[in-house]
Amino acid sequence: MRYFNGFSLKGEEKLFDAWLIQSDFCVAGFSFGAQQALEHVLQSHRRVERLILLSPAFFQTQKPSFVRAQLRYFDAGRDAYISQFLQNVAYPSNIDLSPFLQEGSKEALEALLTYEWDAQKLQTIQERGTIIEVVLGGKDKIIDAKAAFDFFGPIATTYYIKDAGHLLRT
Repeated sequence: MRYFNGFSLKGEEKLFDAWLIQSDFCVAGFSFGAQQALEHVLQSHRRVERLILLSPAFFQTQKPSFVRAQLRYFDAGRDAYISQFLQNVAYPSNIDLSPFLQEGSKEALEALLTYEWDAQKLQTIQERGTIIEVVLGGKDKIIDAKAAFDFFGPIATTYYIKDAGHLLRT
């Protein structure tokens, strides 16, 4: 399996064992990594049977002022921003994400905040025979899970876990 990490994280895939498939033909990503996983599969010429998008970073319904504010907060205090970000990622669970911390850059943050999910890209991947699964948490403090569900629901097999947060845990 090929796995893509979330923003400021490394090795967190073990938190998603219940959702991941250990296969050479599976690609998965969490949050920012979901964006990267999609682009990887789209560009790849290798067979991919399943693309798993865990809490995909979905910000295209946010106003440009939201993106600017996030980048300003990051510039004003990277450590404080990442600390608060990781708390929001873990909510409502109390999982300590510090063992998985790998500081992200402003460029990576901007890329994840401005990424535009494209239904045509997803359809192209499906036409190649790849199954796309999306998993969302209803109590997600990072993304608007309802807006993400409205986007992904008609396109892919989409699971919405009502009481789970961004880490898909309660």
